[in-house]
Amino acid sequence: MGKLTGIKVVDLSLFLPGPMLTMMMADHGADVIKVEPPTGDPARQMEPMESGQSVWFRNLNRGKQALAVDLKSEAGRAQLWQILGEADVMIEGFRPGVMKRLGFDYETVSAKFPGIVYCSISAFGQEGEMAHHPAHDLAVQALSGFLSVNDGADGMPVVPGVPSADMAAGLNGLSAVLMALIGRQNTGKGDYVDIAMFDAMLPWCSHIAGAAISGGETPISQAQRSLGGAAFYNVYQTADAKHIVLGARELKFAKNLLTALDRLDILPLAEHEAGEQQRPLIDFLRDTFATKTREEWVAWFVDKDVAFSPVLNFREALDQNLVEERGLYIEADGSHQIAPSFQFKSEGKWLPRDAPELQK
Repeated sequence: MGKLTGIKVVDLSLFLPGPMLTMMMADHGADVIKVEPPTGDPARQMEPMESGQSVWFRNLNRGKQALAVDLKSEAGRAQLWQILGEADVMIEGFRPGVMKRLGFDYETVSAKFPGIVYCSISAFGQEGEMAHHPAHDLAVQALSGFLSVNDGADGMPVVPGVPSADMAAGLNGLSAVLMALIGRQNTGKGDYVDIAMFDAMLPWCSHIAGAAISGGETPISQAQRSLGGAAFYNVYQTADAKHIVLGARELKFAKNLLTALDRLDILPLAEHEAGEQQRPLIDFLRDTFATKTREEWVAWFVDKDVAFSPVLNFREALDQNLVEERGLYIEADGSHQIAPSFQFKSEGKWLPRDAPELQK
């Protein structure tokens, strides 16, 4: 029995934010029916493949049922109405206006099923001047300001390694749906939530964009303590062209490292404001870390109380002991899955499940 056992979810979303939201619900007991177009979710074809399924698709759609439904046909719309009759939650990720044209907007659905919790996910929300502007994660990060600080020392923004706007929207959607389900226990009525990737992303800037939030200038990465302007929160290359990071801002860690390097005399530099005043310390550490390989530094740091980590690639990250200890990477029946990031003690060990084949 999972925490969401008995909750029925109809998921009309594709690709990433919506499927992630509903997979997290399925992982904890919800009965999720994934309604796909007759051609299927495009993520089914995304390589690489393993055991006959896309790794992407499996790790976002496991534990669900999947039905091919043509919502442009009368028969398909009738089938969806029948499915919705038993649903607690409906998730959709179409462009704004599509569900209304199909006859499944919140007003129409809730008129028949007032207890339903209905969640729409889009880039910029269902209304307003940007509602119909096409965008995926990169464009949302660009418009929300985040791409401007995802840059190198030359100030050139680079494509982010993490689709943060997609993931933030999925997490916000999950939180909102669960809140609405709790609220329904008191009122008996469901609700509607308009989840925008832009809205979900923007609050994440509070720790780096304080000056801009308060009406001032925008942050410049190389002058920000958390964005590359501080010696002890930075990335350094090692002798073998790999990388390590120092990842804490507390002065005690700077003291511990500089003591071990016999350079306690330059500790005052770590107390300066981020930016040019810390440049001599950054240069010293850059030269120092370039003298040994990454693995030599890993061994050197073992007995040092310093917030240090090697920069791992995904193969190295998945193979490390920490992942095995936490039970986060599981092989079952010839396929690999990333386990849920949270599990409940009362529910016992999580077991992986297959993603559904498309039923037509």
